[in-house]
Amino acid sequence: MKQFFLFCIVLFLGGYSFAQDNKEKLQQKIQQYWFVMLLKGNNRSQDSATAARIQEGHMANINKLYYEGKLKVAGPFGDDGNWQGIFIFDASAAGCKTKDEIEKILKPDPAIASGRLAYDIRPWWTAATESFKPGVPQKK
Repeated sequence: MKQFFLFCIVLFLGGYSFAQDNKEKLQQKIQQYWFVMLLKGNNRSQDSATAARIQEGHMANINKLYYEGKLKVAGPFGDDGNWQGIFIFDASAAGCKTKDEIEKILKPDPAIASGRLAYDIRPWWTAATESFKPGVPQKK
């Protein structure tokens, strides 16, 4: 009976340890990012040539931020609502640790600087897998 009791304690402690290890591994995979909702800005009255130049600069900025390892996801919405698109920044990347740092990254974007886009920044959490793996992507 004593051996059975000891066996049960060892089994319980082993199971507890396994559960704790799995919980810690899962927590290690969950990481903070910055979710930025891009909204219609207050100044959308540019002529088509100016709007095209602004968009070209906006796209160049997106590519630059992506290849610096700061921006993980970017894209527009497919309707004409107030929500224009999203950015998701990697909070573990240099210059992306705080909301203030994200704001400093956003302000020079031509679409934001011109007033065509505004933004709302929120902390967001997800597993650091696939598109959300930490690090700088390699150019193809």
